[in-house]
Amino acid sequence: MDYKMLVSKALEGRKNAYAPYSKFKVGAAVLTEDGKVYTGCNIENASYGATNCAERTAIFKAVSEGYTTIKAIAIVGIENEYTYPCGICRQVIAEFGSEDIEIILGKNENEYIVKTLDEILPGAFTKRDLIK
Repeated sequence: MDYKMLVSKALEGRKNAYAPYSKFKVGAAVLTEDGKVYTGCNIENASYGATNCAERTAIFKAVSEGYTTIKAIAIVGIENEYTYPCGICRQVIAEFGSEDIEIILGKNENEYIVKTLDEILPGAFTKRDLIK
């Protein structure tokens, strides 16, 4: 997998972030099973509850185009720091991520780490739990 390319796409997405309140710009890029990439950015709202994170923006763009299984997601926030997804985004990643989804956290285009879903959301509640 081309992690650098996915981090680069997330950095492109971050450029469109609308974060006038927090000034905390985040970008994300998701990779579908057939190789399509969808980007997203965080979009804030004066009514904070209406804010949408970059990860969910990218995932929802992919889902709205018919892709309900994500192979990987790259996330970038503050330059030269790793930005982890919030709890709601972790749950959405659990919903649409493949069994072996790779979560790439980028400091910049050349520095990133790769995490598993179990590492960032151990004991996740998923659709498999509803089948039980």
